Formats: sequence, C-alpha cells, structure tokens
Amino acid sequence: MRQFVLIGHDVPTEPDFSLDDLAGGAGRLDALCRSITAAFVTSHGIREDVRVHLIAQNELTITFDGSDLQRLNPDERSTAALVRKALEHRDEAIGALPAEPSPGIEVYRRGFEGTLEEIADDGPIVQLHEDGKAVIDADVDALENGIFVLSDHRDFTAEETALLEDVANQRLRLGPKLLHADQAITVAHHVLDTDGYERF
Repeated sequence: MRQFVLIGHDVPTEPDFSLDDLAGGAGRLDALCRSITAAFVTSHGIREDVRVHLIAQNELTITFDGSDLQRLNPDERSTAALVRKALEHRDEAIGALPAEPSPGIEVYRRGFEGTLEEIADDGPIVQLHEDGKAVIDADVDALENGIFVLSDHRDFTAEETALLEDVANQRLRLGPKLLHADQAITVAHHVLDTDGYERF
C-alpha cells in the first residue's frame, strides 16, 4: 500500500466554496486535486493499492482509499466535488470515528500529527523535498509501502518540519528540478513501478 499525505495549508474546512474558483477562493484546492488524481488515476483505471490523506488546515483529514473509491474522474472539478461532499459530512466525524460520505472516502477530526501517528506503522515515512537525498541512491524496495509526505504551494511550516525531523525515516528528492506535488507523485509512482528504473 502506497500512501500520500498532502498538507493543505489553506484548504477550506467548510463546504461553502465554489467549484468555479478552486485556485483562489478554495486555497489552491486545484493543485491538491491534481495531486489526488495523480495518486490514483491510470489510463482507463485506478490504483487500488493507494491511499491519500488530505490535511485541511491541520484540523481535518480526508482519506481517499483506492480499493473502494468511486466516481473519481481525471479532472480537478469532480475531485473538488468529492472534497466538498466530504466536508459536508464533517460534523458526523466524532472523536476517532470518521464520517463516511461516500465509498472510499472518510473524514477524520485530526490534523497532520494525528494522521502521521495513526498510519506510522504502515510503512516508512518519507518527506519529499528538494533538499533530500536523491531517490536513485535510496533503497527502492524499502519504499514500496512508503508514506510520502508533500506540502502544497507553500513550504512546510517550522512545526511541520520539526515533526518530520522526528518521525520521518528519510527525506528524498525526485530529480534535479523542483516539481509540483502532482508531478512528484507521478514520478514517485514511476520509481516504484520500475523498481528504481530497473524494470519496464
């Protein structure tokens, strides 16, 4: 199981945003929706062995599970509609129990640290960052069940950086150029799909 943790610093925690203004009025939800799509969508299919955890303002976590996920299409607007529907059910999440607004989607009342604590035993936590070790020098086999942490259009905060320094197993960069989060997810999948570019 591959997992991606997406930190949305400005993502709305209420469903009162317009699907026509994802870049402005919805805290760059457009970019995060591209990341969610990149994590799951293949040509004529979906990756069932993937989970994505979208952290909304360190307050809520929306988890997408590819094994049950339905109605995910390769466009920002429909993905944003799934996020908005999840937020419409936020009040149903009580304590550690999630709301389940639709198949494959759960909403939790926990932020970044709580989410990492919950999934830490699933695999190594890997921060994707331009200052990290080159992925070609990493043990790719050890990353197959990795939990990859990415920030949105803003850099990691000091608090997020400190937490990752404590809990992350490693920090990796995926190439010599800075990438958007959705591009980084695509490259990470390709690295793992090819066993570190050894198999095609």
